[in-house]
Amino acid sequence: AQHQAIRPRRCPGAGDDDADEMTVFHFLNCAVLTFGPHVVYYSATPLSEYDTIGTSVKAAVVYLGAALVKLVCLATFLKVPDANDSFDPYQELMKILIGFIDVAGLYFALTQLTHRNISQNHKFQAVGLGWAFADSVLHRLAPLWIGARGLEFTWEYIFQGLEANANLVMTLSLAALGSLMWLRKNKPRTLIPIIYACALLLATMPSITSYLRRSLEWQTPKVVGFELFSSLVMAFISWQLFSACQRPM
Repeated sequence: AQHQAIRPRRCPGAGDDDADEMTVFHFLNCAVLTFGPHVVYYSATPLSEYDTIGTSVKAAVVYLGAALVKLVCLATFLKVPDANDSFDPYQELMKILIGFIDVAGLYFALTQLTHRNISQNHKFQAVGLGWAFADSVLHRLAPLWIGARGLEFTWEYIFQGLEANANLVMTLSLAALGSLMWLRKNKPRTLIPIIYACALLLATMPSITSYLRRSLEWQTPKVVGFELFSSLVMAFISWQLFSACQRPM
């Protein structure tokens, strides 16, 4: 008699449990990559020592209001983009103009909101952190919850988390430049054009990345790499400008 190899029976539902664990693990990894840096930044800087969470929450509320106004303007003045649409200069110009609603919102958050007795240095960081966190929650939480829990692994949400990190750095840089423009009265006149030029560049960054995607047909990894590199360069420049304006004249 021929002896047949005995194969272990597979427990019903075991594969499904493993798949569920992997999808949850992938979701948690992407969520930590997307939102973790905001928490780490708050905990690792003096922001936590000065209890600036209230300022960050107020900035997040202002961001949501600005996002609502932007949404109404985009729906009113722009057509719905198609996946195959090429770069449209008119559309992008309108997006840039509408994007300055964010600048107006940051101005309001930095100058009009009542803050605790915190320094200018901590104020712009708290505002920028709250602004960037609200942006990540509004634009990335739902796609992450729906997509990253899928059965197939995809790099899309890893890149989305890296984009959130770049956005955090750029928002902090823009908030720092905004504090120099609107809160710092005594600053070297030679630096004023540079401050405004850098702020303008940061405000138009979404249109720059749109041009890279649609017109130059850059793939997502290349665009994300550009965003990360640009955010680090702008952070260094903003830090240098902020430090130069802090020195006594």
